[in-house]
Amino acid sequence: MRNARVVIAGVLTILVTGLVAGCGSSSTTPTPPSQAGTSQVKFTATLLPANEVPSIPSSDPEGTGTGTTTITLNLTKDSAGNIIGATADFQVSLSGFPASTPVTASHIHPGAAGVNGSPLVNLALASGEIVLSNGSGNFTKTGIAVGASDATAMVNTPANYYFNVHSVLHGGGFARGQMVKQ
Repeated sequence: MRNARVVIAGVLTILVTGLVAGCGSSSTTPTPPSQAGTSQVKFTATLLPANEVPSIPSSDPEGTGTGTTTITLNLTKDSAGNIIGATADFQVSLSGFPASTPVTASHIHPGAAGVNGSPLVNLALASGEIVLSNGSGNFTKTGIAVGASDATAMVNTPANYYFNVHSVLHGGGFARGQMVKQ
């Protein structure tokens, strides 16, 4: 009986040693996964006349409306994960504005809350393209080019950027919201 236990223990030792050796690897450096390819980052913004600088008072004809936007950055990355190209898709919804309010322009601007900045990403709206006929409306724009460095900055610090819409009455913008990464 003692000899049988010794044989079984020897066999188990050989099996365990073989399993452990088989789990090893000839390389001590793990291979990182490639980060090249495409990805998306989504942002939202709540658009309010009071967020404009200077703010638009509620007594103004365009001062009581609201809106939202969803911005999707479509990113192209190199093998190190750096953004090398980007486009943006926009979905905008506006309501509570005067009937027949024309949306004359719409942009992403650099600027923290309370700070104005020059347009950075222009949706290139055509004259008369967007009119809030009953004071409300939605529009979508897709495939808008965004510079790689601008896209990187938006992903890293979205609160330093805002989206707004402009009208004839308020050429500097009638509703604005800071970008929030989702």
